[in-house]
Amino acid sequence: MKVVFGGRREAKGRMGRKENLKRRGGMISFSSRAGAAGDRRSLRRCTVAFGEICRFEWSALNPVLQVLTGPTAVGKTAWALQWAEANNAEIVSCDSLLFYRGMELGTAKPTPADRARVPHHLIDLCELTERMDVTDYVNKARRAVAEIIGRGRRVLVAGGSGFYLKAFFAPVADEVRVPEAVRTEVRNLPLGDAVARLRALNPAGLGALDVANPRRVARALERCVASGRTLVDLASAFARQKSSFADYRVALTRLDREPEDLARRIEARVAAMLQEGLVEEVRRLQAAGLEQNPSASKAIGYREVIAMLEGKLAPATLGEEIARNTRALVKKQRTWFRTQLPEHRVLAAEQMQNAADLFSV
Repeated sequence: MKVVFGGRREAKGRMGRKENLKRRGGMISFSSRAGAAGDRRSLRRCTVAFGEICRFEWSALNPVLQVLTGPTAVGKTAWALQWAEANNAEIVSCDSLLFYRGMELGTAKPTPADRARVPHHLIDLCELTERMDVTDYVNKARRAVAEIIGRGRRVLVAGGSGFYLKAFFAPVADEVRVPEAVRTEVRNLPLGDAVARLRALNPAGLGALDVANPRRVARALERCVASGRTLVDLASAFARQKSSFADYRVALTRLDREPEDLARRIEARVAAMLQEGLVEEVRRLQAAGLEQNPSASKAIGYREVIAMLEGKLAPATLGEEIARNTRALVKKQRTWFRTQLPEHRVLAAEQMQNAADLFSV
């Protein structure tokens, strides 16, 4: 921390033994070895000592979130564990399928042994039939991050779910809260009626909204009804929002691999999932309501097994179909990472030697 001394008064008061306070000309440099909690205590003591004559430039006021991402099967989990162990960190998951209890093999969820090595957060948050969206995720992630930093530990966000990942860099949801009664009302409207009502609420027009997309129309109508505002007003307010993590500094690293190497890893991963019992897992999850959750039941690995169990896919081609769809997902992920994320480091995972290489000092 640096404290810029802006007045003529001499600072009075005594700092703790773990701090070192030096005054050079008009600059007071202040450092602490007590960690995050100690730094905060020292900041309070220094504020008392110098009052309003000081201007603080303190990097610890904006703690760093390390974020590790990359396509499916690139090796994020293994490297995240190594980095977290070496850096007194806890892991905050950024994978939209790890929220759900029971989805273990098809999501490559960190194992109990992994979670014993390093504390993980935002995993197994809810049952398959419970609703979970990006707003819920952001709120829970902010709490987890604050608690980790409050314990004097570092935060490593790890995962590849694009929309959730973007929340660490930019706003992804507005502040409109839609009551369940409004959701139910809109859900029961035919598409044509929903579009007509939306036009009535937006006399200036619907902009670029795809009125042939029922989901987007429903979302737009819900927000207009709940807020009493037009789409133009809502878009303008959203553009002024800050990221939910704007008070943190975010260091982003993306892992990638050569296509042939990643394809081999995908094949091995799919084979391991099937050998360990993916089909049996899907059967259990169907009994627990898997198909009531479109996001979960249409996820790669799960949708192919469901198709096989329904007789729509030959058992002999199950692994091949899952691998093919996973490769297609990776292609989409790479495009999204390149176009939607801010400037970031990209590392070749096959060339990695040490977890320390993940983030520059």
